Amino acid sequence: MSQKTSHFFAHLARMKLIYRWPLMRNVSNENISEHSLQVAFVAHALALIENKKFGGQYSPERVALLAMFHDCSEVLTGDLPTPIKYFNPAIADEYKKIERVAEDKLVGMLPEEFREDYRPLIDSEAIDDDDYRLVKQADAICAYLKCLEELSAGNHEFQQAKRRLETTMSERGSKATEYFMTTFAPSFELSLDEISDD
Repeated sequence: MSQKTSHFFAHLARMKLIYRWPLMRNVSNENISEHSLQVAFVAHALALIENKKFGGQYSPERVALLAMFHDCSEVLTGDLPTPIKYFNPAIADEYKKIERVAEDKLVGMLPEEFREDYRPLIDSEAIDDDDYRLVKQADAICAYLKCLEELSAGNHEFQQAKRRLETTMSERGSKATEYFMTTFAPSFELSLDEISDD
């Protein structure tokens, strides 16, 4: 009996072809593969901060894994810019439905014996809300850090996005995100020489 070919990882490999911030001029382009790795780094850190500083009980490894997969459905949907995605509740609701179809399609590409292993990583309705809250916080932090990098490079295109993200982070914030922003974010406005001096 021949083994059926799965296109799952070939689709994930295309994450590097989906660029974020498509309506804005970028000094440095960012694809969703790069973004997902940074979100995984930050989400892992937020879980550790929650555990070590604020009595949390997170699995940092699990949160990092969720972050790695958090945008993978975009290989089927593309990256819809935030101002369009959240233009009004009807568009946001319809796009959420499209994302769910894409998540199901991705999981369905896997050999059947692996689907239930990946569903809790990809299917947004199957993910623990508390873990996913950290991923969403990390996602907002990483978008904000991108704004800092672009603004530091003289690209004022990101000024309004930075203000919008400050509001988002204030709404989604926690003691862990405040700790991260105070401890790690200021370095993103510095040059290589400045962060290499210590």
